[in-house]
Order: sequence, then structure tokens, then C-alpha cells
Amino acid sequence: MSEADGDERPPIQELLEVMARLRDPEGGCPWDLEQTFATIAPYTIEEAYEVADAIQRGSMADLAEELGDLLFQVVFHAQMAKDVGAFDFDDVARGIAGKMRRRHPHVFGEAAARTAGEQMDAWETVKAGERAEKAPGSGAGLLDGVAITLPALTRAAKLSGRAARVGFAWPTLAGVMKKLREEVAELEAEVAAGDMENARRELGDVLFVCANIARNLDVDPEEALRGSNAKFVQRFAFIERALAARGSSPERSSLAEMDALWNEAKRAERDGHGAPSDQSATNR
Repeated sequence: MSEADGDERPPIQELLEVMARLRDPEGGCPWDLEQTFATIAPYTIEEAYEVADAIQRGSMADLAEELGDLLFQVVFHAQMAKDVGAFDFDDVARGIAGKMRRRHPHVFGEAAARTAGEQMDAWETVKAGERAEKAPGSGAGLLDGVAITLPALTRAAKLSGRAARVGFAWPTLAGVMKKLREEVAELEAEVAAGDMENARRELGDVLFVCANIARNLDVDPEEALRGSNAKFVQRFAFIERALAARGSSPERSSLAEMDALWNEAKRAERDGHGAPSDQSATNR
């Protein structure tokens, strides 16, 4: 029965009951009953990315749906934990509510109001204290707790950010840019020497420094790369359309011809006109 039919249960309670029914050993869904934390984790990650995709596209309808899918993942994990007596959804909700109160003493306590930058510093200080409380005397390092399953660029930015808070960082962006040039030179040297194993490692160093640059610029490196990916797709699609209008295709064209079309797309973007029309390209 839905709320429209007179059911006044909170929607979250209805969702929890749906999940419990799916995991009921007597009459539940065989697929849901077979799942474990490990098998569901990839779906959780996928749903988080689909939320980000809906935001990127600016679709509020899709965002509402994807947030529901992501919430279902939380409920699924909580039900599996409840099944083994570890914790339940209420524990999850209570835990995050308490954490938010602790990390916002300027809102829920007596601390003075802060700027966004000051709040971020205070947030990290509280998080460090929480990590120490979880493992007292364990000798846990500053970088412990940065999830290894994060996208590599995101994790690199977080690792360098943690180190920067204790002074292990270049004092200026110019210093990071200089380091990037050094790493690129080392990569070039390994490529020239034909040592692909060392080249792979040097490429990793280049990417790590790029993530550090993103952190210094207060830019999400994953978001920046997603933007470049989208730009590449748009420009290459223009090349394909323009060549098709000429009765050709990328496979039958030269690099010089495709590069000229690529540069035409870049010029149009720079001038603020978006991608040039296919007709303008064929009339060149």
C-alpha cells in the first residue's frame, strides 16, 4: 500500500521493509539473498558515479532517481549487517548524525562561526582526532585511512593534501610546476632509453604531480579530466561528421586532415561559438 492509499509510514521505513523482505530467507529474492558486502560494493560505486553523472548533465529528474538508487545501496549494506548482528540502518544514521555534530561545533556547539577555509581546517583536525581515538596506540600514520579504492587521481590529491597539512609540500604552485617539468624530463629520458618499466613508473610520478597541482588550484582532478574527456569526444565527433560530409571517414583520412579539423574545433571553442558547423568545415 502506498501513501496515496492511506499508508502514512515514513518513506524510509517503507524502503527498509522492502529491503528486509528481499532478504527474508523465507520467500525473499534468491539473488538478493546470495549477495555479500563484497559483491554489492561494485554496484555501490557504480551508483555513486551515476549520481555524479546526473549532476554533470544537470538533470534533476535523473538525480532524484540516482540518489534513490544510491540510498538503496546504503539500505542493502545495512540490512546485510543486521542479518549478521553487526549493526543496522539506525546505527548508520545515528553515527553520521553524531559525526556531523562533532565536526560542526560552530553550528551545534559554542565555537565561533568560521569561514569556509577555516572550517575545512577544523574539519580535518576533528577527523584526525577521530582516527586517533579509533586506534589508540596503534601507531597509525597520517596517510592511513585514505581509501585505496578511491580513483587514483583523487587519492593522490588527498594523500598530498594530508602531507601538506604537516608542511610536507612545495610552498608555492611555482615549485609544483617546476617539479612537473622535472618529472616530464625523467619520463622522456626513460622513453628515449627504451625502458618501458621505468617509463611506467615515471608516468605515475607525472600524474601524481598533476594531482598535486589540482589540489593547489583547488580543482578536483577527476572533474578536470572528465571535462577534458568530454571535450575530446565533442571535437572528435565533429571530425567524424565533417569527414562524413566530405564522403570520407577517419580511417580513410590523414592525420594532417584530421588535425586541421581538430584545430578548427578548438578555434571555435576559443571564440565562444562552440563546435563549428559541419557545413563550414566542408566549405574550407
